[in-house]
Amino acid sequence: MPKLKTNKAVKKRFKITKNKKVLSSKSFRRHLMGDRTAKKKRQSRGWRNVDPTDKKRIQLLLPYDR
Repeated sequence: MPKLKTNKAVKKRFKITKNKKVLSSKSFRRHLMGDRTAKKKRQSRGWRNVDPTDKKRIQLLLPYDR
């Protein structure tokens, strides 16, 4: 059986924890941040849990991170 290929675009955007949680970073953080309030900027830091409907699809694209 051949090796499975990891989808590199997904690998850059998501990470899977030891307990199989799929995490993604918050979007809209690249530029135009001067218009946002400090609260909005602070809350968009860090990682978020991915919705369960997308979790299975992401795990299939990252075969060796499971």
